[in-house]
Amino acid sequence: MDLALDVRPDATTERRRLRARPRRRHAVLVGAAVAAAAAAGSAGVRANSPWFRSLDKPSWYPPQAAFPIVWTALYGAIAWSSTRALNRAPASRRADIATTLGTNLALNAGWTWAFFRAERPGLAVGEALALDASTISLIRTVGRHDRAAAAVLVPYLAWNVFATALTENIWFRNTP
Repeated sequence: MDLALDVRPDATTERRRLRARPRRRHAVLVGAAVAAAAAAGSAGVRANSPWFRSLDKPSWYPPQAAFPIVWTALYGAIAWSSTRALNRAPASRRADIATTLGTNLALNAGWTWAFFRAERPGLAVGEALALDASTISLIRTVGRHDRAAAAVLVPYLAWNVFATALTENIWFRNTP
């Protein structure tokens, strides 16, 4: 009597293993891109600079401690939703998602450099408006492949619109 076990994976197991590769790769690549944007944006922040402290800010300006909390959650949402959309999109559409995400992340990081480093709130308003449009584009692009993932990006859009209004208010308050 031969009791040898066949330990070769069956076809279903092999297909699942092969499908998991791009999923992990997407998660790593998107995670790295989001982390790079977060790091680049953080490097531009100078919230303790004399220039920033001297600005007239509205009463509805959030406490400084709110920003890292909010941005950590938003960057997590961006990474999760973009990865999920990439995993669900056909290979022919993944470049569109990646390009839209990359543009959005570059605009996101660029705002802090325009506002804090260049000390140009007017330029930062333009950057913020471009980021708002880019975020709408990201939501639409992600939504073509996963509606739930797109819905997760709505708070990101809301925060960006709030930040645009805040930046514009600071610009007007501090323009001679």
